[in-house]
Amino acid sequence: MSFKPHDREMRERLEDEMLAPEATRAGAATRSEPEEPDPFRTAFERDRDRIVHSKAFRRLKHKTQVFMMPEGDHFVTRLTHTLQVTQIGRAIARALGLNEELTEAICLGHDVGHSPFGHTGEEALSEFVEGGWRHSDQSVRIFEVLEPLNLTAQVTDGIRAHPWRVEKGPSTHEGGIVRFADRIAYLAHDVEDAVRADMLRPDDLPADALVAFGDPGKQWIDSMVTAVIDHSLATGEVSMDPATLGVMHNLRAFMFERVYLAPSMEPERRRAKEVVRDLVAHFMNHLEEVPETYRHDDADQLTQVVDYVSGMTDRFAVAAHDRIFRPALF
Repeated sequence: MSFKPHDREMRERLEDEMLAPEATRAGAATRSEPEEPDPFRTAFERDRDRIVHSKAFRRLKHKTQVFMMPEGDHFVTRLTHTLQVTQIGRAIARALGLNEELTEAICLGHDVGHSPFGHTGEEALSEFVEGGWRHSDQSVRIFEVLEPLNLTAQVTDGIRAHPWRVEKGPSTHEGGIVRFADRIAYLAHDVEDAVRADMLRPDDLPADALVAFGDPGKQWIDSMVTAVIDHSLATGEVSMDPATLGVMHNLRAFMFERVYLAPSMEPERRRAKEVVRDLVAHFMNHLEEVPETYRHDDADQLTQVVDYVSGMTDRFAVAAHDRIFRPALF
C-alpha cells in the first residue's frame, strides 16, 4: 500500500477541472511581496495557515461577541463565532463550486481586528478616529503592518469588505459568501445566547422568522444557508432571494432593539465604553507604556494607541484599566 501525493500543482489542476468558471483560482492569487510557491499548499491554503497561527487569531478566544465576559461556558465568543462563520462559508462555497480554501481564509481572518467588548468597543474607538474606526480595516492593518503575513490580495480584499456597510463590496464571489456567512452565524447564535441569558423567550421572536427559518438554532442556519445556495445557483450571483433577505433584515432589526441596544445592556455598554475611552486617553499621555510592537514610526501617536487598545482582549483591557485607574490600597 502507498500514499498518493496531492501536491500544490495537482490541487491547482483539480481546481481548474472541478470549480465553477467564476470561482477564484489559487493559481491566479497575487501578493504584494512575491514568494516562492509552497510545494504542497496552494496560496490560499498558505494564507489560511498563517492566519490560524497568528497572535491576533489567538486573542479572539477572549473577545466579546455579544455578552461581555459571560460567566457561562456556552456563550459564543469572537473565536467560536469565527469558526462558525468558517463552517457556513465552506458549506456554501462547496455547494456553488467556488473556492473553499479562499472562503475559509477570509472567514478565519475576518474579525481579527475586532476591539475588546465587540461593537461597543468599536463605537468608543470611533469617537477618536476621524470618519470612524472599523474593525475590518483594522483586520487588514494587523496583517499588513502589525503582524505582517503577506496575505494574497484576494484574502485581504475579502476581509476588508466583509461588513455589509462597506460600500465597495468584495471583488470575488468567495468574499460575497463571507458576507452572508457572517450574518447567518451571528443571527442564529446571538438569538440562542439571548435566550440563554433570559433576555428573550422563544415566543418573543418575530413570527416571520419562525415561519421562514423554523426553530432557532441549527434549523435556522440550514434554512438561511439553503436560501443562499438556491438563489445563487438560480441567478449566478452570491445572493439570497428578496423575500428571505427581508426576513433576515427584520430579524437583525429585532435583535438590535431587543438585545444589542436593549436598555438592560446599557450599564454594561457604558462601562465598556468608559474603559476604552480611559485607556486611549491614558496611553495618549503615556506613549512610552505602549509596547514597541505597536509603535511604528510611520504611524501617528493616535494610530499607535488605537492599535494597542483595539488589540486587547476584554479581560486584558479590564485588567489594564484596573491597574492604571484603581487606587492602590496598600
